[in-house]
Amino acid sequence: MAPKKAKRRAAAEGGSSNVFSMFDQTQIQEFKEAFTVIDQNRDGIIDKEDLRDTFGAMGRLNVKNEELESMIKEASGPINFTVFLTMFGEKLKGADPEDVIMAAFKVLDPDGKGTVKKQFLEELLTTQCDRFTPEEIKNMWHAFPPDVAGNVDYKNICYVITHGEDKEGE
Repeated sequence: MAPKKAKRRAAAEGGSSNVFSMFDQTQIQEFKEAFTVIDQNRDGIIDKEDLRDTFGAMGRLNVKNEELESMIKEASGPINFTVFLTMFGEKLKGADPEDVIMAAFKVLDPDGKGTVKKQFLEELLTTQCDRFTPEEIKNMWHAFPPDVAGNVDYKNICYVITHGEDKEGE
């Protein structure tokens, strides 16, 4: 009977029990809180009406059915917490690992100091490729203020991009 029970549980969890190993306990708790906020009717499944209600709570009214259906169709079936977590895991798989981001910054730091000049970085971010808006630049300097000499610690930026939290206390 034990194997049947395990199969049933794996099926109920979306068939992906390994997804929990992709995140640490703090991250799983944060995803659980987000899931609870989105699951407006508290039935354990996120559906189109939950999404509509969540958008409404955030002030976005009149969301098109097609947009909501498109979001729901991203899942392979009903969106319980495990499926929700799996969807985020799949999205995050495409994120660059910390060493790749660090290598990109090192190109801008030929002396290997671990910093780049604020003015230089801002110019690159506002004039090249996917350009930052003035608001995005303001938010970045708020999150990662340069030192008095105008240097930006890109190691901290890399850490936050890949881990989602400040490196304080390490």
